[in-house]
Amino acid sequence: QVQLVESGGGLVQAGGSLRLSCAASGRIFSINRMAWYRQAPGKQRELVAAITSGGSTNYADSVKGRFTISRDNAENTVFLQMNSLKPEDTAVYYCNAMVVYTTTYNYWGQGTQVTVSS
Repeated sequence: QVQLVESGGGLVQAGGSLRLSCAASGRIFSINRMAWYRQAPGKQRELVAAITSGGSTNYADSVKGRFTISRDNAENTVFLQMNSLKPEDTAVYYCNAMVVYTTTYNYWGQGTQVTVSS
């Protein structure tokens, strides 16, 4: 079993910054893709940013140039630096990890609330 523990959410004014962290622990041989998703009230969950074990990244168009995803492979941790936040970034942010043990498993964190006030 693997646990993903997120931290760093909160309330911030528009234009501000937050940094999310997600640490994976448990039965892990390696982690392939790690990603952040978000879900706003009444909307579907959407991909925000993803990063491979080799460091390749991709971003949703809505966050390009404002958000940066990074990871520490030694600590099985992924980060999301969010700058120039907008009210439309308000959502619950979920960490996702493709964990390799005997096979590949897909895990989700419990979610952390990000609220951006105008």
